[in-house]
Amino acid sequence: MAEQENSKDLISVLWSGADILRSKMDANEYKDYLLGIVFYKYLSDSFLIKVYDMICDGKPGTLKEALDVYSEELKGEDGEELRMAMKDECHYVIEPELTYTYFADAARNNSFNREQLQKGFNNIEQSDLIFADLFTDIDLYSNRLGTGDQKQSDTISSLIKEIDKADLLNSDAEILGNAYEYLIGQFASETGKKAGEFYTPHSIVELIASLIEPFDGTVYDPCCGSGGMFVQAAKFIEAHGGNTKAVNVYGQESEPATYRLAKMNLAIRGISYHLGDRAISTFSDDQHKELKFDYIMANPPFNLKKYAEYGGFETDPRWQGYGIPPTSNANYAWILHILNKLNVSRGIAGFLLANGALDDSDTQGIRKQLIESDKVEAIIVLPRNMFYSTDISVTLWILNNNKKGGPWHGRQLRDRAGEILFIDLRTWNSNIYEKKYVRLSETEIDKVRQIYLDWQTENFFEYAEPELYYAAHRDEIQEKGYSLVPSRYIEFIDRDTEIDYKSALSEMSCKFDELKKRWDANETELINAFKVLGYGEE
Repeated sequence: MAEQENSKDLISVLWSGADILRSKMDANEYKDYLLGIVFYKYLSDSFLIKVYDMICDGKPGTLKEALDVYSEELKGEDGEELRMAMKDECHYVIEPELTYTYFADAARNNSFNREQLQKGFNNIEQSDLIFADLFTDIDLYSNRLGTGDQKQSDTISSLIKEIDKADLLNSDAEILGNAYEYLIGQFASETGKKAGEFYTPHSIVELIASLIEPFDGTVYDPCCGSGGMFVQAAKFIEAHGGNTKAVNVYGQESEPATYRLAKMNLAIRGISYHLGDRAISTFSDDQHKELKFDYIMANPPFNLKKYAEYGGFETDPRWQGYGIPPTSNANYAWILHILNKLNVSRGIAGFLLANGALDDSDTQGIRKQLIESDKVEAIIVLPRNMFYSTDISVTLWILNNNKKGGPWHGRQLRDRAGEILFIDLRTWNSNIYEKKYVRLSETEIDKVRQIYLDWQTENFFEYAEPELYYAAHRDEIQEKGYSLVPSRYIEFIDRDTEIDYKSALSEMSCKFDELKKRWDANETELINAFKVLGYGEE
């Protein structure tokens, strides 16, 4: 309970910081300032806590106390040795006059210098490759902050003071991480369609993690956005008593700003990551070219165009054995890339695609080969309005390189060769938030997970529930032209045949008679009222 209260307070402080910028620019712009400065505070506060512990072997009472001890120690003969030790510990060093604590104090005393803050940003970026260009999107001299140097400086100073109210000293990584994720979600709701660049709703990520169970080994996301897939994977591991340090995280992101956001988000969570040397398309430059992964979680951009404009597309080895995907739409290129990156003996992937990929005529050949080679394990259609970026229903695909059965995460799985589980969740739309968006509840996620796990372990025959799920054999799928549309397999109940039309018509007639009587009575009352007023009389 204490943690929840602390988290709410932290969130409140951070969100009030957004209010300072809200009137000056849109959310897609001010998120860079707010999240970047929050991250700098996190790095600074973490540094002061660690340096105090190194000097005094304990935790400081306040960050100001830690800063004073640090400043005094640097004056001694062991000052340079301390810097080197902290560089090894944190991969960066922040000088006393460049700490967030120093800036906050200066802001309160009206002596804040944004040139110093810019220097602090630059020093962090240059200290290690993992921090390269992290603060590039924060323009401390932008006219959006105000007209003239003083107003621009005042805006940043106000933001520094507001964010300083967040007590990171007594907030663990989970609380801070939750607040950070909350802000990313809030920005996503405000930016609308732009949000798809960096944010996947939590309940969807939780569903994917619950199905593929990334307990150990390597986890990969070829279009990782702000890193939300990795965060939820870590939460799932912890919730099931696993060790997050046993998981190695790999990802790639093409949008530079989002790439930087992912590095911040994962760092605040304390998650070690490998996101490649730069932000670039997975198709044109695979940053993890020689690697195969145990688990893949992804939310690729829906129906991405102009992705194939790189040399060697038609001969790309990722398409080998399946055919060349359409150049006009990347959906099947994502499928084949993901399949290519899976561990060949045990790899499992959960990823999202637009529903059109289930039955596209121009990809039937690739889809047929995926089904015949037994790579598709489950197809789950999600409700509409789950995304900030689109209101369409999308599909969760599960690919699995091992459907032959055997031990898996403490269970004994049966041989599921030639089978695909179809689940239709389009009617699960009652859990509404922010007036119009849908999310899956924990109970609903657990139910889907149970359906999936039971199918993996129980007998195949008659594994079905009308209007919810159905396990189809390859023969059925062949007969339906290799379509993966769940509604073509899941039984639909025609409730019209259950209606007693004679009774229904009688009931409607009674209701109509009652309405007619009420209409006549109201009409009589209205005429009498007009007569009292002198109308309607000869």
